[in-house]
Amino acid sequence: MNPTLHGLSYQPEEDGYMEGKMLIAMPSMEDERFERTLIYMCVHNPEGAMGIVVNKPAPDVTFPELLTQLSIDVPPRSMTQPIACPVLVGGPVEVGRGFVLHTQDYFSEESTLPVDADVGLTASVDILRAMAAGGGPSRALLALGYAGWAPGQLDQEIQANGWLHCEADPDLIFGLDLDTKYTSALGKLGVDISLLSGAAGHA
Repeated sequence: MNPTLHGLSYQPEEDGYMEGKMLIAMPSMEDERFERTLIYMCVHNPEGAMGIVVNKPAPDVTFPELLTQLSIDVPPRSMTQPIACPVLVGGPVEVGRGFVLHTQDYFSEESTLPVDADVGLTASVDILRAMAAGGGPSRALLALGYAGWAPGQLDQEIQANGWLHCEADPDLIFGLDLDTKYTSALGKLGVDISLLSGAAGHA
């Protein structure tokens, strides 16, 4: 069973879990859904793992358009200065559901999952209303769907060299230049993507 937001709590880093870290797909990743993906990990514990892909744009939809579809009023000033919130494909699970990854200057006791001291994940429509009205978080992205793993599955994939991981930073999570995030994450590890690609398949 894939984990949900409810009943899952933050696990300290010293326990070996990866909440708050970036998961980087290896070039040899066989699952096309995760090719060249960068995933911010929100949950990783004995019950499973859950993360949001942060570098894959959702086709043919913008944040203001999505607000209109949800019948959320957008003040006139927001129409002239569009809200800088990318709409992304967050993963292959529950693709019809929206998840907002955001800085913790917005927090809801009822619906925000604190990932670390700076980042939270909220899956209620209230945060969208707050963002439309100008009272939301300072930085955010909206993901349609998420990436989920069964208990032990992600650990096995990492051991099989399917994923690398690095420390997260605000630009990797919330940066608007989606095309450079993957190579930037590898750069944090000192990895040259061309050399890594050349070694793929020869392990």
